[in-house]
Amino acid sequence: MRCAVQDGPQRVTTNGDSERPNVARLFDYYLGGAHNFAVDRAMAEESIRRFPVAEMARTIRSFSRRVVRLCVEEMGIRQFLDLGSGIPTAGNVHEVAQSLDPSCNVVYVDHDPVAVAHSRTMLRDNLSAAIVQADMCDVGAVLRHPETRRLIDFTKPTAVLMVGILPYVRSEPAGVVARYRAALCPGSVLALTHLTRDVEPGLVDQLVDMVDGMESELVPRSKQDVEEFLCGLQLLEPGLVLAAHWRADGELPGTSAAADASTYGAVGVVSG
Repeated sequence: MRCAVQDGPQRVTTNGDSERPNVARLFDYYLGGAHNFAVDRAMAEESIRRFPVAEMARTIRSFSRRVVRLCVEEMGIRQFLDLGSGIPTAGNVHEVAQSLDPSCNVVYVDHDPVAVAHSRTMLRDNLSAAIVQADMCDVGAVLRHPETRRLIDFTKPTAVLMVGILPYVRSEPAGVVARYRAALCPGSVLALTHLTRDVEPGLVDQLVDMVDGMESELVPRSKQDVEEFLCGLQLLEPGLVLAAHWRADGELPGTSAAADASTYGAVGVVSG
């Protein structure tokens, strides 16, 4: 894969990818990043006019930031594995974690070559953060990857983040979660969010249709479905709730109640 880097805000292109929108670059735009093209911005603005997709993205990113701060400040965790990370744009895991403790190590994982190309450019000067190109469902490949092994020691507490990615896992998501959980030592954390139709089915159906038009597929799931993913973990308070409400004290309220009601979030601790 050939990459081209331009002056100014760094741009990375893979063959022909600037001619069609990309999900990772759309979310980069929604979150205020600069790693997107005109075709992404046009589609993003069109979707924003139709429904609060940008607010949905920011709700998920805000949850991720709160989890990372909790892990570093209260739980002493210094290792992070961010699955399905997309482009690590504004407010990303390594930015938050390393601002609190520069010794934190972060491994991002994504299978999308566009997201990986952008991420490698962004992280090239950061020896404590890396991007692994892999399908997160191939747990062995992720855990055995040289970059994962370089930066993460699974005999020490680690935070595995599955933020915004599980709706893209169509087959046996509970099994995927369980395999990552089995690799973690006591004191580790597994945090996840999941898109749901439970509260705002019309809004979520619009998002599903938009992503389907980009040759991807989203699978919203119920609270009962998501609870199955968390078996064997000790959930931190307040348990499995809407992600916008998970330990959100002191944060500004969301600008869209409907967007805030579209995603569940939870954080579980691996016990001995």
